[in-house]
Amino acid sequence: MKNLLTVTDLSRKEVEEILNIAGRFKEERGEGIRNTNILAGKSILLYFEKPSTRTRVSLEVAILELGGHPIMVRKEELQLVRGESIADTARVLSKYVDAIIARVYKHEFLEELAKYSTIPVINALSDLYHPLQAIADVFTIKEYFGRLKGVRVAFIGDGGSNVAHSLILISALLGLDITVACPEKYSPGSTVLKKALLLAEKSGAEIKVVDDPVQAVKDADVVYTDVFVSMGFEREREERLKIFLPKYQVNRNLLKNARRRIVFMHCLPAHRGEEVASEVLDDETISLVFRQAENRLHTAKAVLAHIFGVRI
Repeated sequence: MKNLLTVTDLSRKEVEEILNIAGRFKEERGEGIRNTNILAGKSILLYFEKPSTRTRVSLEVAILELGGHPIMVRKEELQLVRGESIADTARVLSKYVDAIIARVYKHEFLEELAKYSTIPVINALSDLYHPLQAIADVFTIKEYFGRLKGVRVAFIGDGGSNVAHSLILISALLGLDITVACPEKYSPGSTVLKKALLLAEKSGAEIKVVDDPVQAVKDADVVYTDVFVSMGFEREREERLKIFLPKYQVNRNLLKNARRRIVFMHCLPAHRGEEVASEVLDDETISLVFRQAENRLHTAKAVLAHIFGVRI
């Protein structure tokens, strides 16, 4: 039994194995082979406190195509809403299902759920981390460039977001170079940076945090951004937009500063005209966003196979 609350719950070798498995799943699906019995007889609970398109649908399809049974529930459908403890909920659910995949507001909820569960708990997004997104991101990068080592990523925007945190950590784990360009107030968490720098010593990755997006994109191969106002921070919308705009918007003017051809990535959903201009998002010559979204399915399958110890 292995939990996946953050990408550093996996070793470099494990992530590389997951990427290889995802590639095989994608190839097979392209050939019309969708259904396997890897999860036959297994029921997996999908607990979602937040709205979702890619995460929910990719996971439900992944579980079904692997032969398992997804059970989707919202917070208001469980006794949690009436005061039952997370610990008691975890103990009960462990008797019914084979794994819990949870999309929550607070990472501490996942930690307590995992503490009292006797089945795997997988983070489908929390306020601190989004490991499933990061795995799909590096799969997309490897698929496009044919490698990870030496690829330089520039993340522009909120460096303290769950997406940024997970991208920093997985880059440090696998040896990608990443520069985060963000306002000082929205820098990556100190715990995340400390862990990333330790990982980078082993992998050879270069981790930088700057406040100038122009500096970040100059040597980049990949320019990545995410929304400036994440779920749970809607009350800060006006303040955030004043800080981030127009300096941190990814548009053609910013990308003109790149010294080589870049590709653009975004985890979606995008707020067009805020963190990214439509002219960039819709440019099929550089935008990988919809390939990136598709790869959420193939990497979700690979993660589930790994969690259940299935050899592919």
